[in-house]
Amino acid sequence: MPLPADFTFSQNSLQDYADCPRRFSLRYLEHLAWPAIEAEPVVEHERQLRVGSLFHLMVHQHMLGVPLERLTPMASDADLRLFWHNYQEALPGNVPGRRLPEKTLLLPFAGYVLEAKPDLLVISPEGRATIFDWKTADRLPRREWLERRMQTRVYRFVLLHTGHGLNGGRAFAPEDIDFIYWYAGFPGQSFGFDYSATLAAEDESVLREMIEEIAGRAPDDFPMTPDIRRCRFCVYRSYCETGGAAGDIEEMEEVTQAPEPSRVDLDFDQIAEIEF
Repeated sequence: MPLPADFTFSQNSLQDYADCPRRFSLRYLEHLAWPAIEAEPVVEHERQLRVGSLFHLMVHQHMLGVPLERLTPMASDADLRLFWHNYQEALPGNVPGRRLPEKTLLLPFAGYVLEAKPDLLVISPEGRATIFDWKTADRLPRREWLERRMQTRVYRFVLLHTGHGLNGGRAFAPEDIDFIYWYAGFPGQSFGFDYSATLAAEDESVLREMIEEIAGRAPDDFPMTPDIRRCRFCVYRSYCETGGAAGDIEEMEEVTQAPEPSRVDLDFDQIAEIEF
């Protein structure tokens, strides 16, 4: 089953491929339904998913102009109340400029389309761009892991090459772009990343090589990751016969953030994180 000519790559699909080519094939080429739960205990895992989704919805609504006090009653879960309280105290996206919540950016690249959809994009009066991404994880990750994940690469690179449409026709220089990961459970410990021409060139090389590699693979040439620890947190593990039981949610971050050499010979970490 070849890659469709109109396939749109996203940070999610590229991260899936970086984690496990087999998972990319099952999800995006064969379009198989998820046959297994991701982590145990199931009820707690599903609760965390709901909390994360609701938090993103509430912040999005606030960015669209809904008053904070009208949104507060939605926070019925204890964790969600904490996240919402921290958000109201910090208001991380409350910086001068034009706010663009969940703005979809599309870039023709390497024969396909590369998509980015930041939680919030702010264009300052001086012509700088800041990407915000909200996280609801209960632990802070390593900075190096965040810096080299596909989300960081894709969002900055796509904005660099499409941002002129949001900036009065003037293209952003790499140094004009900042990326901030804001963790709702740790409001005083956000992660900020600058950009540069060197990083932009590296991102272009990594993304192009990965997309060309995917497009060039035969349908039966999407191998499973050699790190089978990750399979315990993959919903497709039954297809690969790597075990029936899901991994414990307490071990999920430790396993999925473990370093693993990439197939593009850059020493960045792989991840199977839940995305919003």
